[in-house]
Amino acid sequence: MIKSKAFALILIGGSAMFFKGGAVLANEENLALGRDANAGKHDVQEGGGVVFLSPEELKEFEIVVEAAGEGKLHHEVTLPGEVRINEDRLAHVVPRLSGVVSEVYKTLGDVVYAGELMALLDSRELATTKAAYLAARERLSLAESTFKREEGLRDKKISAEKEYLAAKQALAEARIELRSAGQQLRALGFSDKYVMRLDSESDSSLTRYEIVVPLDGTIIEKHVVLGEVVKDDAEIFVIADLSSVWVDLSVYQKDLFSVRKGQAVVISAGRGTARAKGRIAYIGPVIDEATRTSLARVVLANPERQWRPGMFITAKVLVDEQNIAIKVPKTALYTIEGKTCVFVRAPNGFVAAEVRLGRMDREGAEVLEGLEAGQKYVAAGGFYLKAELAKEAFADGGHGH
Repeated sequence: MIKSKAFALILIGGSAMFFKGGAVLANEENLALGRDANAGKHDVQEGGGVVFLSPEELKEFEIVVEAAGEGKLHHEVTLPGEVRINEDRLAHVVPRLSGVVSEVYKTLGDVVYAGELMALLDSRELATTKAAYLAARERLSLAESTFKREEGLRDKKISAEKEYLAAKQALAEARIELRSAGQQLRALGFSDKYVMRLDSESDSSLTRYEIVVPLDGTIIEKHVVLGEVVKDDAEIFVIADLSSVWVDLSVYQKDLFSVRKGQAVVISAGRGTARAKGRIAYIGPVIDEATRTSLARVVLANPERQWRPGMFITAKVLVDEQNIAIKVPKTALYTIEGKTCVFVRAPNGFVAAEVRLGRMDREGAEVLEGLEAGQKYVAAGGFYLKAELAKEAFADGGHGH
């Protein structure tokens, strides 16, 4: 057991050695004797404060041993925020023309993919538009025939120039009319390929208007039922691609000069939830008059859909980093007899070394005294070692030591 701030007396193989500030002082003879005497043991030697573990036991108890070395202190600010739909990946589906809903294939919550059929409309307006296009195509064909005939007659000096020019003008007008009718169909979402083969469609399909999925995503709103009359500006579906979300953070005025675009952010929704990492993609240029905060936005990948729009979150924004000589994780720190300690490697096991800490961050702490660069220490899994020391202290108390 550690009896004072500076020194601890450890008995190994019947010989005495002193432990001070994380350094073990002994001669080679004593070290060799200790190794031979205690090989294969993992009990705390009575009165010594040394825990002996075999390599197998280190693995069994998941004890991680690392060499002390330099690290970085991360200075962070904590900001509240909310998960929102990525509006760059949001689609409001409107029919573009009026009609009666004849079929509905998708419902709220469905995962859909671009090009899938969502609903069907019967539309007289569409039939009129298609008929106008087919009529314009026929008029163009007739105008082309008339023009060729008048051109031939003019060349043979049979027809007057006036008839030729009239046919030429009629051909130009027919072309313009067909182009206009085709553009109206394309504005409704029909492809050039579909428009070109429209004359081969059956009469029953002239009123049929297909509403298709514009992008991969999830249906988050549905405002259409079978038999409903919808107008050309009605929002019948809303689709969101939730594989990416926005995380909007509220930046207080005191933090405005610390938070910048490109800084790393760690996002958490509370105890027991997973964390996510991202970077600030946008800083709002104005301060909200009501909340006195500005907006910082993180575009967060969400492949598992665990970040749901509407969730409140806490974000830790990394605003600065500093290099330090020795840094240990918080999992390496233990309180023993009211003192902060780490477990360091001794010749045949591990002993508790009192350390003096400096600055700390979310992950670890700066060690100012008690641990030297390169010295092996237990970075994780030291609860077993602490328990063994507690057993020794209980045994000592029971025997009057």
